[in-house]
Amino acid sequence: MATMADVARSAGVSIATVSHVLNGTRPVLPHTRQAVLDAVEKLGYTPNTLARSLVTARTRSIGLAVSTISNPYFTEILQGVEAAALERGYSLLIADPHDDPAHERKVVQLLHERRVEGMIVAPSPEPGDLLAYLRRHQVPTVFLDRLVGPPAGDEPPLFDQVCAESTEPTAGLVTHLAGLGHRRIGLVAGLPGLSTTAERITGYRHGLAAAGLPFDERILVHGDSEAAGGERATAELLRLGSRPTALITANNAMTIGALRALHTHGLSVPGDIALCCFDDFAWADLFSPRLTAVSQPSRDIGARAVRMLLDRLADPDRPTRTERLPCTFVHRTSCGCREERNPS
Repeated sequence: MATMADVARSAGVSIATVSHVLNGTRPVLPHTRQAVLDAVEKLGYTPNTLARSLVTARTRSIGLAVSTISNPYFTEILQGVEAAALERGYSLLIADPHDDPAHERKVVQLLHERRVEGMIVAPSPEPGDLLAYLRRHQVPTVFLDRLVGPPAGDEPPLFDQVCAESTEPTAGLVTHLAGLGHRRIGLVAGLPGLSTTAERITGYRHGLAAAGLPFDERILVHGDSEAAGGERATAELLRLGSRPTALITANNAMTIGALRALHTHGLSVPGDIALCCFDDFAWADLFSPRLTAVSQPSRDIGARAVRMLLDRLADPDRPTRTERLPCTFVHRTSCGCREERNPS
C-alpha cells in the first residue's frame, strides 16, 4: 500500500507539501498541487483517515441518531443526510434510539465518544437527558423532524433544527374531506410528546374549525407513530356507535396499520370510509384506491440538516435557528374523489 512518503518521492516534493495538498492546510502552487494529485492517482494512495484525525483532532464524521430507520420516511431522510455528508467529505455513524429516552442518551454518548464532529438527532418525546448531555458537552447538534422548544416561547431554540410544516397541511386534509361532505372526520395521531404529533393535532382542530365542524375527542386517537398502534387505534374508532366517515392518519406507518384494520373489519376505501394520510411513500400510488397524502420533503430535510450542522461547525457562535420546509398535497382517490385534480 502506497504511503505519503511514496507520493512525495513520486511528485518530487516534501511530505509536508503532500500533507498541505491533501488537507488544504496551506496554499500550494498550482503545478505542485497537480503533481501531487497525479502521484496520488498513479500510486492509488488512500489517506489514513484515523491517523489524520489523531493529528488534526477532526474525524470528518457526523453522528445520526434516528428512530425507526425502517420507516420509509426516515429512510429517505437518511438518504438525504448521507448524500449531503458525502458530498462534503463527511462519513456517517448511525444509531437507532428507539424513541426511548434512556437509550437515546446512551447512543448519543456512544456516538460522541467516537469523536463525531457533530450530531443530527430526531429526539424522543422526553429528551431532557439528551438535552442536558448535549449542552454539558457543547456538542454541535441539529434536531430534525421533531422540534424541541426553547425554555421560553420568545427565545431562540436551544439547538438548530429543521422540519416540514405540519399544522397547515393537516388542516388542509380536514378541509378537503369536509368539502367532500364529511362531518365526522377522525384522526389517528402519533406518539404523544412529539412536536409533530402536537402540530398535526393542532392542524386537525384548525381544519375542523375552518369547516364549521365540532371537535369530538372520541374520534381523535393515538396510534403511537407505528403500524401496530395505527391498527389498534383505527379498530377503536370502528367500534364507536357513530364511527367516522373519513379518517386522517398522521404518518405512513400508521396508515399501513389503519388499512389493515379496515380490511379486517371488511370496510372498503373510500366506499365505506374515506382516507387521507400525512406522509407519502413510494408505493402509495400503487394501492387500490391510490392514497391521497401530504408529501414531506424528506430528503431535503436530511440535506438541510447537514448544511445547518456544517454552518454551526464553521461558526459556533451563530444564532440558533429553526427552518421549516413546505409540504405538497398529493391528490389521488382514497379521499373519495373520482379523478386526480390539482389542489385549489
